[in-house]
Amino acid sequence: MVEVNSVLHFHNTENNRKEPFKPLVEGKAGLYTCGPTVYDYAHIGNFRAYLFEDVLRRYLEFRGYEVNHVMNLTDVEDKIIRRARETGKTIYECTAPYIDAFFEDLDTLNIKRANQYPRATEHIEEMLSMIRTLRDKGFTYEKDGSIYFRIREFKEYGRLSGVRPEDVLSGARIDSDEYEKDDARDFVLWKAKKEGEHFWETEFGEGRPGWHLECSAMSIKYLGEQFDIHCGGEDNIFPHHENEIAQSEGCSGKKFVNYWLHCRHLLVDGEKMSKSKGNFFTLRSLLDKGFHPMAIRFFIISNHYRSPLNLTMDSLQAAHSAWSRIMDFRQRVKERIASNVEAPKQIDLQREMDACLTRFIEHMDDDLDTPRASSALFDFIRDANKIFDSEAVGSKQAQEALELLDRVDETFGVMKEDEALLDDEVDQLIQERQDARKNRNFARADEIRDLLAGKGIILEDTREGVRWKRR
Repeated sequence: MVEVNSVLHFHNTENNRKEPFKPLVEGKAGLYTCGPTVYDYAHIGNFRAYLFEDVLRRYLEFRGYEVNHVMNLTDVEDKIIRRARETGKTIYECTAPYIDAFFEDLDTLNIKRANQYPRATEHIEEMLSMIRTLRDKGFTYEKDGSIYFRIREFKEYGRLSGVRPEDVLSGARIDSDEYEKDDARDFVLWKAKKEGEHFWETEFGEGRPGWHLECSAMSIKYLGEQFDIHCGGEDNIFPHHENEIAQSEGCSGKKFVNYWLHCRHLLVDGEKMSKSKGNFFTLRSLLDKGFHPMAIRFFIISNHYRSPLNLTMDSLQAAHSAWSRIMDFRQRVKERIASNVEAPKQIDLQREMDACLTRFIEHMDDDLDTPRASSALFDFIRDANKIFDSEAVGSKQAQEALELLDRVDETFGVMKEDEALLDDEVDQLIQERQDARKNRNFARADEIRDLLAGKGIILEDTREGVRWKRR
């Protein structure tokens, strides 16, 4: 194991500076990430955020932190209410299939499950308790049955986003859960019931919570009034996260979050993703185009989270090729291990492995610089392949190389192998093809190669034996 001399730093949105990570409790990290609004399938732009957060969580664990990761599921919100009204279903009937689909997509992309996935509809009492506290402290007012947060009463409003309330007209307020303009207005905590909407009976009347309140109530319940890291996409900075700070600190009087991390937008062919433009992709639609889920994952995570990411079919194909290089090398290493022989001449890989891991950690410590961290991995693969070509690597050193790949993949999570790729039937076909070649039955050997290609398995005949990879 190499000696780690670097210090983990994050770029904090709140002060626009790179800061060393100092958790509230040594050795532990509280992490809250804004989850999906489950009215439809999550699109690939959503997964840019979820994958960045997964790499963050994985790297914290790589560095030895015990992470308590909480991601909410927004299962009551304007879009869900509209969908329920349009379909005549309950909000629970509308959201259930998309919650299931979300977890299926997480597994497909090898995203680690959070420790908790609280649902908004199951935490109404916690939200009502916050409203009571804010009311008692003079932060709220009632209008037409709804309860609003008066932003002028929170003197630090705007410190995350820079959006200031100075010019807001007295009484200007907004009921919508989401709004994009830099428009500082009093926001709704509790919405009065409208005809045909799902509602709860409360001391504040019949209604439902505002979206901003949901995240504050759930993050505080599971992580406490103060915690380490809060993440999301850059579109969450204002108004959502700004409002979270106001209502959370208004309640507790304490600093809410120490580190705010936000990823940039994902574009498609240089434009914002939109169904009307025909450039809207879910994970499932990209899989239907033939891209491997681990190649999609590698495409997203190998770009720095604070840089814009432009998705094109060419860029996805390039990522697939790069990911295939990793997997081809991994397969080569495993074959050398399986050979169970020692090379006649040993060239020590340790220097290259130590250099790779040292550079990997240094780059990841620098605000999760995944582009340079992946470059360190590819430099190692290039140099190690040359040594493997010289047949100067035995089984023992190959095992050490595999352990290095596994160590890097604790963070990257892209080397997940398809367990169904080589089942018994395929194993038998590969052996049968080998026998056919020995017996000079080349027609049968070619037939088996074509059959395996139809199953998505490409064979390569090398001097080390038959090597396979997924198409």
